[in-house]
Amino acid sequence: MNQHDAANHDQPAQGKPRLSVGLTGGIGSGKSIVADMFAERGAAVIDTDVIAHQLTAPDGAAIAPLAAEFGSSFIDASGAMDRTRMRAHVFSDPQAKQRLEAILHPLIRAETASAAQHVQGLYLIFVVPLLIESGNWKERVQRILVVDCDEQVQLERVMQRNAMTPSQVRAIMATQASRQQRLQAADDVIVNDSEPAALLPQVTRLHALYEALSRSL
Repeated sequence: MNQHDAANHDQPAQGKPRLSVGLTGGIGSGKSIVADMFAERGAAVIDTDVIAHQLTAPDGAAIAPLAAEFGSSFIDASGAMDRTRMRAHVFSDPQAKQRLEAILHPLIRAETASAAQHVQGLYLIFVVPLLIESGNWKERVQRILVVDCDEQVQLERVMQRNAMTPSQVRAIMATQASRQQRLQAADDVIVNDSEPAALLPQVTRLHALYEALSRSL
C-alpha cells in the first residue's frame, strides 16, 4: 500500500502507534502537505483518499460492485472508475451518492483497519477528508486535527489545481461540512492561509504534543 507509514531514513524504527489522530479539512485546505510534514517527523500516516483511489483503480476491489450497481459506462477504458462521470452523477442524484458510499465506505473502512494493524510510527494519523461528516470516524480517533483556511483561499487553490470554475468548486464545498462545523469539532487546528513555511512551527508544536501523548498511553 502506498502510504506514508514509515519515518524518514534518519529516524529509528518505531513501534506500533498508541495515539491516533484524525486529520481533516475542506477541499484545498492543504491536508496532504500537512500529513507529509508529520510523516517526515515519524508519524504513521494513512490517507483514506489514497485508499479510495486504489479501490477504484483498474482491478481495484470496488470496480466489480461499481459496474454491477451503476453499469459499465461508469468504468473507463483503462478499467478504472470514471471519476468525472461519477462525480457529475452523484452531484445530480443524492440517492446515487448513497449507493456509491454504500459500496466504497465499507471497503475503505476495512482497508484502513488493515493498514493500521501493520504501520509503525510515533503516532498514527488518519487523513479523512469527510471526517466530520462521517460520524463513526469521531469515535475511532483520540484527537481531531483540522487544517483550516479562508474559504476564498480554498476556492482559488482548487480552481488553480483542478482547472475548475468557481461554481464547480463551490458545489463541492457545499457538500462538505462548513468551516465552523470543522472548527467546532477540532481538538487541534493548523492554519494554512499563507505560505507552506508558516506550517512548520505549527506542525512542530503538534508533533511534540502527539509524541508526548502517545508515549503516555
